Amino acid sequence: MNPALAVLIAYVAGSFPSAYLAGRALKGVDLRTVGSGNLGATNVYRALGAGAASAVLLLDAMKGALPVVLLPAVIDGAYRSGANATLWWGLACGVAATAGHAKPILLLWRGGGKGVATAAGVFGALAPVALGVALVVFVATVYRSRLVSLGSISAALTMPLAVAGTHGAGSPVFAVACLMALFVVWTHRANIQRLRAGAEPRITSLPVGGPR
Repeated sequence: MNPALAVLIAYVAGSFPSAYLAGRALKGVDLRTVGSGNLGATNVYRALGAGAASAVLLLDAMKGALPVVLLPAVIDGAYRSGANATLWWGLACGVAATAGHAKPILLLWRGGGKGVATAAGVFGALAPVALGVALVVFVATVYRSRLVSLGSISAALTMPLAVAGTHGAGSPVFAVACLMALFVVWTHRANIQRLRAGAEPRITSLPVGGPR
């Protein structure tokens, strides 16, 4: 397979609108018109509940992980002969899938998610230990602040540091982790404005013992 085709397939796979389909199937609503209007797990949680949000979160992560794992293996060998070539193509597919989640061609680029869960799937396949560190930061931040956006931004900014510690700053994974961190901050720019204004919505339901 030509690598350009593999990257295109990854983008289309990332465009699979799991949150949109969940809204239509469970409540007959377009989640782009409900709550934050974002097609991500947080808006699904607020609109449809924890079960639907968990399913959407898993599907969105798989959209990042599967292209990274499966597509580089079917790229023509001539394109995978250099040092780290297979890894680079996997990362390219991961970036494409994340971009597809944020700007889904299957919805004619109208709406999308912030890219956090899909990016997590990418790094879950390529840098699971570093992802584990970022997830700890995410959970701790959300647990204390009840702000999912703050947790997502904090985890994204932690990811390059965690990758540098586990893979080295010279690794291709580190370069893409930096790119993904900037992308997540960019997709959360409206959230950052609300955070600065103290107007960002908080999650009001947390596990027993959490802050209220």
